[in-house]
Formats: sequence, structure tokens, C-alpha cells
Amino acid sequence: MAFDGITVANLKRDFENLLVGGRIYKIAQTESDELFITVKLSYEAAEKYGIKQTRLVLSSDASLPLVYLTDESKASPMTAPNFCMLLRKHIQNGRITSVTQPGGLERILRFEVEHLDEMGDLRHKVLLIEIMGKYSNIIFTDEDDVIIDSIKHIPASVSSVREVLPGRTYFIPSQDKANPLETTADEFSSLVLGKPMPVFKAIYSSYTGLSPIIAQEICYRALVDADKPANALSTSESISVYRAFDVIMQHVREGSFVPAIYYEAGAPKEYSSIPLSIYGFDLRGAADAESATSSDENISVMTDISALIEQYYSEKNVVTRIKQKSVDLRKIVQTTLERNVRKYDLQLKQMADCDKKDKYRVYGELLNTYGYSASEGDKSITVNDYNTGKDITIPLDPTLSARENAGKYFDKYTKLKRTAEALEEQMKEVAETIEQLESIATSLDIAKKEADLAQIRQELAESGYIKSHATGKNGRKEKITSKPFHYQSSDGFDIYVGKNNIQNDELTFKTANGGDWWFHAKKIPGSHVVLLTGGREVPDRAFEEAAALAAYYSKGKVQEKVEIDYLKRKDVKKPNGAKPGFVVYYTNYSMAIAPDISKLKLISD
Repeated sequence: MAFDGITVANLKRDFENLLVGGRIYKIAQTESDELFITVKLSYEAAEKYGIKQTRLVLSSDASLPLVYLTDESKASPMTAPNFCMLLRKHIQNGRITSVTQPGGLERILRFEVEHLDEMGDLRHKVLLIEIMGKYSNIIFTDEDDVIIDSIKHIPASVSSVREVLPGRTYFIPSQDKANPLETTADEFSSLVLGKPMPVFKAIYSSYTGLSPIIAQEICYRALVDADKPANALSTSESISVYRAFDVIMQHVREGSFVPAIYYEAGAPKEYSSIPLSIYGFDLRGAADAESATSSDENISVMTDISALIEQYYSEKNVVTRIKQKSVDLRKIVQTTLERNVRKYDLQLKQMADCDKKDKYRVYGELLNTYGYSASEGDKSITVNDYNTGKDITIPLDPTLSARENAGKYFDKYTKLKRTAEALEEQMKEVAETIEQLESIATSLDIAKKEADLAQIRQELAESGYIKSHATGKNGRKEKITSKPFHYQSSDGFDIYVGKNNIQNDELTFKTANGGDWWFHAKKIPGSHVVLLTGGREVPDRAFEEAAALAAYYSKGKVQEKVEIDYLKRKDVKKPNGAKPGFVVYYTNYSMAIAPDISKLKLISD
């Protein structure tokens, strides 16, 4: 994701409209590197936006620096830190006079505040936040840019480029990058087009505030391969790249933003303040960028960049938390899976050895027939195999008679036959275990909520892979609330997708009726998908959409097309004692379908 200079420019525009003229009512330092500032809006802004106050969040967290407006509150420490007390002394009850973004598209916001000092004289102060990754900081200066204090002190021993300490003069650290809002075609050509590196990298490394995804968007709009060396572009390609660059910069200069979140597999993948065609945002037919909308279910267009940032990182945190909570389960599944795969490979080798059993049976039978021709002490005998009509040489133990040698071969045959029969049962069990574990691994990729993980943990416990623990009150098992995905087809049919094997069984054998349709990726792990007909005739489009869901929620989702089996639910059977999610069927239809569900409507997850 990119909290880049364009996002900051979008925030600056919104802050100018909402905060300028407002008064700082409260200041709280909720974390060591985070401020919550409550601002009472001016009368004009309150009338225009229908709210009386808002909270400005400034976070200089090294791993996730953020700036946005929110209605949410957060608990403050009982004793305010020194930096917070300093701000309260100087600017609490002060009026915000301007919000600017210095240096073109630098990831910096500058809040100028006027207030009355102890003597009643009007003074001006400046609060800056720098969004610069691990170097992010919140800095408080006077009107002459002399640093009064900062939330993080940066001495010369930490940075040789710039000290951030009380009494030092504040300045923006130079990055030797140009301002993209003021560039010309000639400057763009000299800065970007002569570099021996991928053109998208040449763009974002030459200008302040541009992220890699914006640079890739520029190349995409220009119909130029982003990885093509900048110094290898043709004249027409160079012109196209600059034109695409200039169009985006013009939108930024005009404040024409379209904040949107881009989703993949239901999880937030990226966000931007300009439409990203590279993720499917279609600008055709829009009068301007601000009037652009998207009907794509994977694109959520919003009018408020602060609300977008809050929603994006909230959803991103959920996804991250689920991944973290699933680490232990993934490790158990992967370890157990690898162990069973090794076991299966060993069994295959043992089974190959057992294939010799028929040879030993034939040796015994031939010795019983022709053994009389062997002399005492012979080490082998050559006889005609009446099964094939060819001569065959049979090794002999010279210390044994022909009949005893025949008995020895029959013993080997019997032993290998018993071994093969036992191996066949064991291999079937191990193969089913591998299939189940691969299915569980796919379920972990699908899981979106902690309840989904709880159901997977339940299956692992019931299958004996992990110990079962009672986690509820009074030793009772925790109630699991996970539900299947519910989609609606273009023709109004309800389609359900199991998130794990327990849900797969429930969907197939409890939710669906015999006349409903059942879908599954052919011979690969994946979800059971049921299309409820409600007694209606199902059009081809509904079949294709249900098949696309089966492809998407399978191990084959990365393929261009996936083969899907589909049949009436009444023809799907579950063998006695089969593992969760395991079914059999003997008559089915098949289709190859792309795992594209972008046009399907998700009702609930």
C-alpha cells in the first residue's frame, strides 16, 4: 500500500476544507508516538458538513505512520507525557489558520496555529507531521521554524543528515528528487527517460511523493511495459508515458481525487486517491476524476480519504491478525502433510517390491511341474514357462531340493501378498489423510475470521491432529459462529461456498436438497459449492458463475482455467467412515472455467 504524497495531498485538501478556522479543544497523547487532537469546527464548516467537532489522528509509528480524521476516541494515559503537556500549554484553544503540504508532494503536513500567550499577545506556532517510514516524526516549531520539541528526538549520533532537537532550525531533509507538480516535458525526459532501469522505478525514484504503484499506473495508462528500461523507450512510448504522468499530476493540482480501496479475494490489497486502472478501475464515460464511479465489486469508491484510511487499515489489521493466528495451524498442517507424503512415497516403494510376488508364484508352480529335471546341487534351472511359451531361468538354492525351493518361493509369494494387501489399506488411509490435509490448507487460505479458524481447529482436533481443548465457560466448548460464503448470481440464485470441510459436509448434505446443483474443482482440494434452485430452471449463466466460485475457492485459483465437476446434489454420496468433506460421485458434467468472481455479489461472509 502507499501512504504517498498524493494521499497526503488528498488529506491536505480535506483538512483545509474542514479544519481551517477550527479551534483545538483537546490534545491527548494516546501512544508514545501518537496524538489525538479534538478540533471544534468553525461555524461555516459545521454548517457545511453537519458536524461540530472531529478528531485529528497523528501517528508517527515507525511501522505504520498515519494521519486521518476520525469520530472514534481512544483512552489516554492517566499522566500526560511531556510533549503532550507542552502542546497543551502552547496551542490548546488555538485556532488552525492553515494546512499546507510543503515541497510539492512531500509526505509532510504543516498545521499553522495562532494562539494567545500568557500576556494575551497573539502568537503563531507550527505542528508538523512527517510520514517517512521509520523516520516519521511529529515536530513542534515556532513561526520562525525553530524546533520547540518533537515527539521523537533525533540527535546527530542517530542521523548525520538532520538533528531534530529543541533549539535546532527545522528543515525538510533533501532527497534530491524533483517536484512532480512543477515538472515539464523536457525535465521529465532528462530525469526519467535516460535511466537504465525499469521505467516505473525511474519515475518514482526521480520525483517526491510518488509510490511504485502510481508509477506502474502511469505506465499502464501509457500502454507501456513498466519493466522496460527507461532508456529503451521509443519516442512514441516516451510521449505516452509523459502524457499519462501529466494527466495524473493535473488531477492532483486540481484536487480532483477519487479515494478507493481495491480488494483481492475479499481482502484489501491496495488503496489510492486516484483511480487505478491497473486494478480494473474504468474511467471511461466519466466527465472528470471526481465523478468517476466503479461497479466492480472488488473496488470500493469513497468520498472521504480519512474514512478510507481508517477502514483500510482496520480491515488490513483483521487480515494480518487472522494470518498470525493461523500460523500455528498452518505449521501443524504442513508438518503433518509432509510426514504423510514421505510415508506415502515409502509405501509406494514397498508396493513396487511387492510386485515381485507374482514372479515367485510362477517360480514355485514351474518348479512343481519341472523340478524333477533338476539335479542335486544345481544353482539354477531353465524351463519353459507354459504361461508365456518362453524359456525362463529359475535361481535355486543348491542345498535344497526342487520341491523345497518351490516351497520357499511360495512362502515369499504368500508373504509379499499379505504385505501388499496390508499396504493397499494403509496407502488408502494415508492418501485420504493427505487429501484432507491439503483441503485444510486450502481452508486456511480462505479463512477470514477467527470463527473460521475455530472451525478448522475443531476439524483438526476431531481428526486427532491436535489436542482438543475446552475453551468456554465451565469447560464447555466454544460456540462456533462461522458461516459459509453466500453469493447471489446475476439471475438471483443463492450460491453457498463452504469455508472448510465441516461446512462442506453441512452444505452438501443438510443445506442443499436433492434437486439443487453441486460443484467442485476436479481432483484438487477446494470448497463444496451448492446452487439452490428453489424449484426453478437454472440458466447457463448461473451454472458458469457457480463453477467460477468453485474454481476461485480451490487450490487451482491461480490457474487461467480450472476444470469443474457439477451434478445434482442427490448424486453426491458420502461413504461410511469417510473423513470430513470427502464425497464420491460417479456421473457428472464438467466445464473449464476461469476463477473470476468479480461480477458476483457477496451477500455475507
